Amino acid sequence: MPLLLIADDHPLFRAALRGAAVDAADDVQTCEAASLDEVLATLEARPDVDLVLLDLHMPGNHGLAGLAAIRAQYPAVAVALVSANEDPQIVRRALDHGAAGYIPKSAGLDELRDAIRAVLACEEWLPPALRPAVARARSTPDDADLAARLASLTPQQFRVLALVAEGLLNKQIADRLDVQERTVKAHLSAIFEKLGARNRTQASVILRGLEISDPARQTGEA
Repeated sequence: MPLLLIADDHPLFRAALRGAAVDAADDVQTCEAASLDEVLATLEARPDVDLVLLDLHMPGNHGLAGLAAIRAQYPAVAVALVSANEDPQIVRRALDHGAAGYIPKSAGLDELRDAIRAVLACEEWLPPALRPAVARARSTPDDADLAARLASLTPQQFRVLALVAEGLLNKQIADRLDVQERTVKAHLSAIFEKLGARNRTQASVILRGLEISDPARQTGEA
């Protein structure tokens, strides 16, 4: 019985995805989240989640950072990105960072069902209209290298990196993760080595490289 986590801050679109999921697979179960924090909390509480349908731009998630966080901390969980952004290069980047599929918010119900069905079957899914352009889009060396370096981090190391990027100090990170400060320092040393960073500022910049501007916000849309 597959379990899907629908992660989007718009209730109407969550309802559309929920309806498509119910139609796409027998006995499917769904749970929902409206922010990246809720996504991570749900995955911690529900290790049986099979697939996350993740909004590219939702509270706490600004592009590919949420995808990277889930892939690092819960590598057994498939993630399909959902977005109004249909830029083939962004889709290419998402695939390079481990997305199992990319679902435009313009997709009709049939496409939503096809996408969910395919990803649950461990197949990569892209909208037919975008496939030729995505095939022509090339992975940049920086993206391919960054994806590999982030994938080398352990789940706890990624959590430390994310908190460093938020500006937390070692003691604050230790308190947040309920570990000793020297453990945080050990994680940071490993993070710097794996990312090729000299200090926490450089490590933060590397993670922020996953951010993607939201076209809807740029145009003043809700």
